Amino acid sequence: MLSNPPIILVVEDDKLIQDLIEKWLSTLGVELHFASNGLEGVRKYEELTRAGRRPDLVVMDIGLPIMDGVEATREIMKIDPEARIYGFTAFYGTHKAEQLLNAGAIDVIPRSVGFEIFTRVIRDALMEEAMMH
Repeated sequence: MLSNPPIILVVEDDKLIQDLIEKWLSTLGVELHFASNGLEGVRKYEELTRAGRRPDLVVMDIGLPIMDGVEATREIMKIDPEARIYGFTAFYGTHKAEQLLNAGAIDVIPRSVGFEIFTRVIRDALMEEAMMH
């Protein structure tokens, strides 16, 4: 069941990218939470879930400090095998992107598509989630 408003956890270490994601995704009327490294992302996912605010979707970078996006995805999937994780990274088409998919991510969105298309992909993913439940 999709939260109202939908909850998105963004795991991204670059503050400029965080700001751009916030600017674009806020147009979807979502509640955004941010983590700056993989370990913080896993902890935030756990905290939100324990508080009854399980993220409807996670946007995951791959190149993160402390714990990379692949390991963070694995850890989140251990906590919640139903987690919906999308990579958004410059590592699209690389071995790391393949590892992210193998760890449980639904898809990897290349940064090169830009924020307008990224926002559409996230909107469509939320709509798909809403229709599934």
